[in-house]
Amino acid sequence: MLDPTPPTNSTAFAASTESTTPCGPPAAAATLAPSSGGRRPVAAAFRALAALTAVTGIVLDTIASHDPGRLFSYFTIQSNILLAVVFAWSTHRAWTGRPALSPRITGAALLYICITGLVFHFVLSNDSSGFSMTSHRTPLETAASQLLHTATPLAAVLDWLVLTAPGAFLLRYAWQWLAYPVLYLPFALIRGALLVPGTNGRYPYPFLDVDLHGYAGIATNALVFGLAFYVLALALVLLDRIRTRLRGPRNQNSSTGSGPLDT
Repeated sequence: MLDPTPPTNSTAFAASTESTTPCGPPAAAATLAPSSGGRRPVAAAFRALAALTAVTGIVLDTIASHDPGRLFSYFTIQSNILLAVVFAWSTHRAWTGRPALSPRITGAALLYICITGLVFHFVLSNDSSGFSMTSHRTPLETAASQLLHTATPLAAVLDWLVLTAPGAFLLRYAWQWLAYPVLYLPFALIRGALLVPGTNGRYPYPFLDVDLHGYAGIATNALVFGLAFYVLALALVLLDRIRTRLRGPRNQNSSTGSGPLDT
């Protein structure tokens, strides 16, 4: 039965306060505020430094290069640009305590920069690989190369292993992440076909050089590298799940919602 007596001022104030208070436990309401204990200044500082490293390497390489169009056709430069953007975005989110970026995005950036580092050190810098690009470099080019091929991949892996919550990668991400490497192949071939034969750097990498291997050879190389990249993507997903088990249920629960390269 309803009470016809109007509430007193104190009762009315309490009722109005209750009506505007979010339902649910205090912890759930606290998560609505970006600054409610979610800021991670250490992660933000590390990611800002990593983004600056990538930008510095790109700037140094641009200064040393006499052909910016050729320079920005390299997978190395493109993957470092993507990593710089992701790290900068992640820096903002970690500093303000905002929700994590999608692991589909951050995992892709991690995979691409790992491809950059591994291909450079094991293929392009390896005289026995058959695809080496060893040549004399100026000190400026050497510094840029170390930043883009070594420092940024190591920073991305360290951030993923130490500063992010595990278990965010899904199995389907492994093949979804391959979209960019697959699209890079026609980009490199079409660009090379449009340039005059004999142009320096007509094809960005020796394993994509049609003049040397023909289109049949390029197809074989693309298949081998594509399979290797897919295995690497699967390895990242598997390691991410192993990290979940190593950290234990308590840490998993406390880190729910965090994604690689951003929390």
